[in-house]
Amino acid sequence: MSEANLLELRKGLASASEERFERLIRERLLPGADKAKIDEKIWDLYGEQWCIMFTDLSGFSRNVAEFGIIHFLQTIYESHRLFLPIIDEHSGILLKVEGDSYLVIFRDPLKALQSACNMQSACKIYNDGRLPEEHVLLCVGLGYGKVLKIGNADVYGAEVNAASKLGEDVAKSWEILSTQAVKDALDHVKEYSFTGIDVVPPGAKKAYRVGYYL
Repeated sequence: MSEANLLELRKGLASASEERFERLIRERLLPGADKAKIDEKIWDLYGEQWCIMFTDLSGFSRNVAEFGIIHFLQTIYESHRLFLPIIDEHSGILLKVEGDSYLVIFRDPLKALQSACNMQSACKIYNDGRLPEEHVLLCVGLGYGKVLKIGNADVYGAEVNAASKLGEDVAKSWEILSTQAVKDALDHVKEYSFTGIDVVPPGAKKAYRVGYYL
């Protein structure tokens, strides 16, 4: 089978998966629907264990306002060039790009954290000798747990929401923040430290700042 045919097959399977999910949601809305039974079926079909990464670029909106849309596009282009090979190297799957933000999933939370650290290291190397307005400053949020993965477009769940909040709203430049679930999964790994933070996003028991070496 050719690569083009494989791509078409994957698209078709993803579409069928999404259509089946939509049918189940429509069933759930019917009067008298057994919601508990339908929910169980949805989790059986779409429930998967993933580590979720959300990224954001610090100071991005300010730089766009100050330096214009071409500067915006340049920074986006450079972030893709820096980050996508690292994500691929650590077996990450990029599900979504929205402006300066990524949604990435990893089967292995350790690979997710290693990817985040290497992305921060890539920023440090890239920024060296460049003007401050050209710096790529990364913020990362990580969550881990059972989520609903619908096709190849999106994931849903408490750890998804928590990782999104940490990466896009709470984390500052150079920070990697994680939920309790990530810390629990990686407590045996001694090269990283986890320090509790005051902001605990909905969906997480606790949240932590990851200590790592650049």
